[in-house]
Amino acid sequence: MTAEPAVTSFAALHHRPGEPLLLPNAWDHASAAALAARGFPAIATTSLAVAAAAGLPDGRGATREHTLRLARTLGAEPWLLSVDAEDGFGDDPDEVARLADRLWDLGVVGINLEDGLGPAEAHAAKIAAVKAAVPGLFVNARTDTYWLGDGDETDTLRRLDAYRQAGADGLFVPGLTDPDRIGTLVRHVDAPLNVLYSPTGPTVPRLADLGVARVSLGSLLYRRALGAALDAVADIAAGRVPGGTTPSYAEVCALGGGAP
Repeated sequence: MTAEPAVTSFAALHHRPGEPLLLPNAWDHASAAALAARGFPAIATTSLAVAAAAGLPDGRGATREHTLRLARTLGAEPWLLSVDAEDGFGDDPDEVARLADRLWDLGVVGINLEDGLGPAEAHAAKIAAVKAAVPGLFVNARTDTYWLGDGDETDTLRRLDAYRQAGADGLFVPGLTDPDRIGTLVRHVDAPLNVLYSPTGPTVPRLADLGVARVSLGSLLYRRALGAALDAVADIAAGRVPGGTTPSYAEVCALGGGAP
């Protein structure tokens, strides 16, 4: 493969002091292409959207093949692609490593793996297996101590240290919005720290000041898109002209490379 320069570029996007990687999450080819057209060099997927589109539960390991299918669609495109792979869709580190290898072959340069508050040692074993099988793949190791737990700082640091020692390239703590705690983690870890943007949390410039290296949008754009559709149909039913941005038919066709 010729993916190594892309991987190097993706890793470099996490090492720009004062300029965190703002990583938008897409759910299909059109959303990814539209985001790339706005100048975002890297695009991620979101497991919630993959699951919702298939009528399946999120975070339950039900969307492995759907995730691979989306990666196959997006991985050959010119943008850098990172895939949300839940917990790796299994407990066996070797199986997770095989999944990572398949994603790599599809052109994916990054993978997000979440611990779901399971044993840190088991998650570390998955990370180590992935890095052994696909050394160039950027592994973003996520802990859910704030997302699913009570935000225990000692447990958070313990898990992040274990994942870093296992070979994780980046560390992700979704649900963490307190600036002081974010700053503490930035100072503690020796890898790029990723946080999930929250409309009620710090702004991207504030996160940059705190030293955050990567800001993910998660399922926010997908949920906003659904909300915009519901708002539009409500306006139409009430006799109002719907507001907001509406790409033309031709513009959407162009995102897929086709003619109207």
